[in-house]
Amino acid sequence: MNRKEQKRFRMAMDKEIKEHRTSFIVFSVLRVLVLAAMVRQVMLGNYEGVFFCVLALLLLYIPSWVQVRFHVELPPPLEITILCFIFAAEILGEVNAFYVLIPGWDTILHTLNGFLAAAVGFSLVMILNDNEGLTFDLSPFFLALTAFCFSMTIGVLWEFFEFAMDFFFHTDMQKDTVIHSIHTVTLDASRSNKVVSLEQIAQVQVNGQELGVGGYLDIGIMDTMKDLLVNFVGAAVFSVAGFFYAGSKGRRSRTALGFVPRKKDLHHDYLRTEETVED
Repeated sequence: MNRKEQKRFRMAMDKEIKEHRTSFIVFSVLRVLVLAAMVRQVMLGNYEGVFFCVLALLLLYIPSWVQVRFHVELPPPLEITILCFIFAAEILGEVNAFYVLIPGWDTILHTLNGFLAAAVGFSLVMILNDNEGLTFDLSPFFLALTAFCFSMTIGVLWEFFEFAMDFFFHTDMQKDTVIHSIHTVTLDASRSNKVVSLEQIAQVQVNGQELGVGGYLDIGIMDTMKDLLVNFVGAAVFSVAGFFYAGSKGRRSRTALGFVPRKKDLHHDYLRTEETVED
């Protein structure tokens, strides 16, 4: 973009951020909290934490950027949920270690992610369905099914990302789980595919050193399956609500209505408004 286009885009972004009063208040409060967290991380010398704070600041602008760039309207409930999700994941989860300190924090976010991803998938198809240049028209069932499948695909791709980070960069995004029994054919000395079970595992030694966790470490598979399961729950909840929303042409299911993006009307399409003013 040239300077003139960049200026128009910035002005449209500024109007978009301030369009809905509730969303703007939440955005402003979260931005102040992120900046405060960043200052604290600098004082602590935790530059990894500073990175997550900078990332969170950038991500907070994503909802407004999407609305301006793609000419869609995010309802305030959806926009506020996305903003809070970003803060909960990056600042509370990563910087303040809520993933470790608060049991179920990761589960809550993955459930919410499944719900939000289904809303995005549903809205994409709804917007395409409203395009007069396209000839297909999906039933409410297939709209809901598409939203569900879209959400599950996003969940699977995220788990692929977590595995890649752990494998190549030795992180621990797929959190370990302490388990007390193993059922495996690997320990079958006869090599006849018989399952060997080890029960009531209380202590494990690695290279002569006690792990000290009171059991055996499952390195990621249980965390991955739990994340996909709760993603399934979140996706299913929205898909059911979306089914009734689509079936009633938006007259029912207020829950879904608050989370379904739609095309912007010309009055609220601030980028095109700025272009019209310039011309």
